[in-house]
Amino acid sequence: MQTLHIIIRGLVQGVGFRPFVHGVAHRHDIRGYVRNRSDAVEILAQGSEQELEEFCHELRNAPPVAARIDEVTCEATQAPCFDLFAIRESEDSTDEATDVSPDMAVCDQCLADMKTQSHRISHPLINCAFCGPRYSIIRSLPYDRVNTTMDAFTMCDSCSREYFDPFDRRFHAQPVACNRCGPAFVLHHGEKVYREIGNILDRTALLIEEGGIVAMKGIGGFHLACNPFKDETVMRLRRAKRRDCKPFALMFRDMDAVCRYSIVSEAESVLLQSTVRPIVLLRSRGMISCSVVGSFGTIGAMLPSVPFHYLLFERLFIEAVVMTSGNLSGEPIIIDDRLACIKFKGVADAVLGHNRAIYNRVDDSVCAVQANKVRVMRRSRGFVPLPIRLRYSVNNMAAAGADLKSCFAIGRGQDAILSQHIGDLVRGADTMDFFKEAFGRLCSLFRVEPHVIAHDLHPDYLSTRYALSSGLNCVAIQHHHAHIASCCAQNGVEEPVIGVAFDGTGLGDDGTLWGGEFMVADLRGYNRVSHLRPVGMPGADLAVAEPWRMAASFLYDCFGESFTAVFGELITGVPEEALSSVAVALRNRINCPYTSSAGRLFDAVAVLCGISIRCSFEAEAAMLLEAECEDLSGVTPYGWCVEAKEIDIRPLICDIVDDRRRKTDIAEISARFHSTLIDIAVKTCLRLCEQTATDRVALSGGCFQNAILLNGVSSRLESASIKVYSQGSIPCNDGGIALGQLAILGHTRP
Repeated sequence: MQTLHIIIRGLVQGVGFRPFVHGVAHRHDIRGYVRNRSDAVEILAQGSEQELEEFCHELRNAPPVAARIDEVTCEATQAPCFDLFAIRESEDSTDEATDVSPDMAVCDQCLADMKTQSHRISHPLINCAFCGPRYSIIRSLPYDRVNTTMDAFTMCDSCSREYFDPFDRRFHAQPVACNRCGPAFVLHHGEKVYREIGNILDRTALLIEEGGIVAMKGIGGFHLACNPFKDETVMRLRRAKRRDCKPFALMFRDMDAVCRYSIVSEAESVLLQSTVRPIVLLRSRGMISCSVVGSFGTIGAMLPSVPFHYLLFERLFIEAVVMTSGNLSGEPIIIDDRLACIKFKGVADAVLGHNRAIYNRVDDSVCAVQANKVRVMRRSRGFVPLPIRLRYSVNNMAAAGADLKSCFAIGRGQDAILSQHIGDLVRGADTMDFFKEAFGRLCSLFRVEPHVIAHDLHPDYLSTRYALSSGLNCVAIQHHHAHIASCCAQNGVEEPVIGVAFDGTGLGDDGTLWGGEFMVADLRGYNRVSHLRPVGMPGADLAVAEPWRMAASFLYDCFGESFTAVFGELITGVPEEALSSVAVALRNRINCPYTSSAGRLFDAVAVLCGISIRCSFEAEAAMLLEAECEDLSGVTPYGWCVEAKEIDIRPLICDIVDDRRRKTDIAEISARFHSTLIDIAVKTCLRLCEQTATDRVALSGGCFQNAILLNGVSSRLESASIKVYSQGSIPCNDGGIALGQLAILGHTRP
């Protein structure tokens, strides 16, 4: 008889790991115990040499689907003889912390139980050891019920028997409950309050079908739901959220419904049905009103993720529901029922809440599949707080990220733990409060005590101000270096790369606004070796919302004082006095910072094509320009040239002006523009690779969310035997900046 002391680290709590270990021990006649520690799962296993070998083999090679084993240590030890294998109470005897499971969509077995188990018939919050809320309800480690918001509910006898039965699927499932003992939904509709689930479902379905708006609580916060086939209702929701054009996400009944309204690849189908249940950007079949999805040619689709969604669709005749974040413009997603009733008064016709408290708010994640690779564009529910494994220590370090698409990061050992999507810090004080709250809670949960924090170079970023006021040692990191470092960190690259950072803007070392950058970089430093020719950005940040200003700037760069005539020839809708004011600003460089931004170039070309002169949300004009591009095959790029380090794109602008004068189709202009930017990136990278004897290129920045640009650059470089790195599990936009900042800290700070 031998005894092994086994420590397993990774994602091994909140995923049914202890019940799994118990089952494996039972099959192999192992005695001893398993228990959670704050940093790992600990096992004492006793048996014959062969039994222990088979036990350890199954532990390593057949863990629960949602689990992830990172490290197993196994040592022989001395222990008294055990009569059986047990699950012991958790131990909290270390300052270290294990991984925490993200929230998971309800599983098929629970959906079946919802129809057959007498105490869970139509239970709208059903879950088990393999599905349901995790991160959204946890307050501290180890992951036990007492450390979650479920501690407010005492299990009934039936649930208690399941919870303590090692052969039951709900064995030690911390959120386990039923209709008798668990949390429940309540619907507030005017002066009426509905508490019986059948009445709630009937009333909610009727409200949505007839054109009502319902604020509906999910795992990580509220959604606002309505009928996508009633334009008047959709427009009412837009006015309430002050969201003029940005597409709404749609929740579909099932995969058949998704396929009826959009074109779905096998990889996209797998992603839609994963436990993450993200919003997935799909090609539209053109059957959904523009009032919902805009004119972008895509649909943000998702499938039901919580039991209530399935119960609701059983009563709905429509196949899809608008399901957008439950917040008002500039505010974080709402998680509190009482606050929802206040905030959504006059917005929603009814508020559907429940009394399972949300501790950590988490918005929906957004993904796309490009070149058969999943690309995360907004990393939140279903992904957070899974760490990014690094090859170097970032212990007790932190990174504040950027202001847009805000996300911070903390370091624990060699793990980078990124926060959930926070939002745009510049939109309001509530979002900044959410940032501070989330920072404190994530550090507390993982027992991280930062001694140094990285922040963006821009002194006016709210994230920078937070870092500077934190009392920690502060390190400023250039925005685009952080973009490239983020890509390298996610891909495990520490060697020098040619970095291409195409985005909106970020403060450069020279005081100008960068955004069309080529760097020779690693995680220690960078050299800016080439960039797009800078032009003025009249009105500074105002040019983002009014991209016609950038069109004016690029025309001024090409045609000088006569640019207003060209502008008037091609662009309508801009008041003459406004254009005159911009002309003065460009001429005298008044409130007109210079920028090399690729994002602002996209905006300008969209305006020159007559697509848009104003944006209601970031990158709207660029997205519309991308939607116009149909096929790059046989397309001839526009002109461009290199002058020293600068890439001169004036020939490109002049060619577009000529095409517009010839009444060239906008789809062709968009295709030629995309082809040109791809040509610029590829030829510049190949030149720099040859000069530096480097065969690695890293692509990052928000412009690489454009699938045409990303695929075009990647495929041409790879065909030239260049190793291309791009981001997948971490956003290439500013939501990934914090990872890059943290990676740079890990290489530059002791």
